[in-house]
Amino acid sequence: MNFKHLHYFWVTARAGGIMRAGEQLHTTPQTLSGQIKLLEEWLGRKLFRKKGRQLELTEEGRLALGYADEIFTLGAELEGALRLSRGGKRLLEFRVGVADSVAKSVAYRLLEPALSVAEPVRLIGSEGKFPDLLAQLALNRLDLVIADEPLSRRVSVKAFNHPLGTTAMSFFASPALRRQLVGSFPQCLNDAPMLIQGAATSVRQQLEGWLTRNEIHPRVIGEFDDGALMTAFGREGRGVFMAPTVLEAETVAQFGVEVIGRSAELIEEFFAVSVERRITHPCVAAITSAARGQLFTA
Repeated sequence: MNFKHLHYFWVTARAGGIMRAGEQLHTTPQTLSGQIKLLEEWLGRKLFRKKGRQLELTEEGRLALGYADEIFTLGAELEGALRLSRGGKRLLEFRVGVADSVAKSVAYRLLEPALSVAEPVRLIGSEGKFPDLLAQLALNRLDLVIADEPLSRRVSVKAFNHPLGTTAMSFFASPALRRQLVGSFPQCLNDAPMLIQGAATSVRQQLEGWLTRNEIHPRVIGEFDDGALMTAFGREGRGVFMAPTVLEAETVAQFGVEVIGRSAELIEEFFAVSVERRITHPCVAAITSAARGQLFTA
């Protein structure tokens, strides 16, 4: 098999079309089509079919894509395992998955110490649903998973929770919206427009109980699985929103919002999940040490 032809097919399938793949590979659509056609002739199967102006994978194409994913993932792992850095030292590959419920700013603050270890590091980050990341961890395709919930005992994955720390939650609003709120916190949230986290997050469940206990009834105008999107709406004054108190100064400075209150009853926890009971990977050790000793100490 000509693996160059297979690579062209793989990029085209992942890019969603010949034009985008050609831009990524810096080649013409005509050349790309010709190379894929040679692969189809060698296999004796059609990998794509036209659907209007678009290309879609055939059943055989989907099968081929699955194998291609594995082939090129292994190729990247081989390169990472053996390639030397410019200084002649072996690159330390660190593959980490971040649950999509973890705020991007928190994820960066947690992962950044991994790039400061003595060895040259190649960080390979991915984002996804917590159960999907655990499956990748079980297959040794990830070294670590960062999440805002621990691995449940009901999950049949042999892995271990390493608590990183906890943070209370702060409430933010744009200056214009803040001036419209009546009363002190938390009563000022009554009938106020509010942006909240998606139903699957642990802090959302805490928030609902907290609102009920305090007899507060905001007008929920948006629910977001993506914290960055929620913050973008909050920055524009569309509603009050929550973010970890540990990121309070950063949130105020970056988005021009004001803190209207805090609640120690609303707690977000963070965990590093690995297949190691005893932490040995230097990047994992750096992450856990910095989180416990610096990020969550305030």
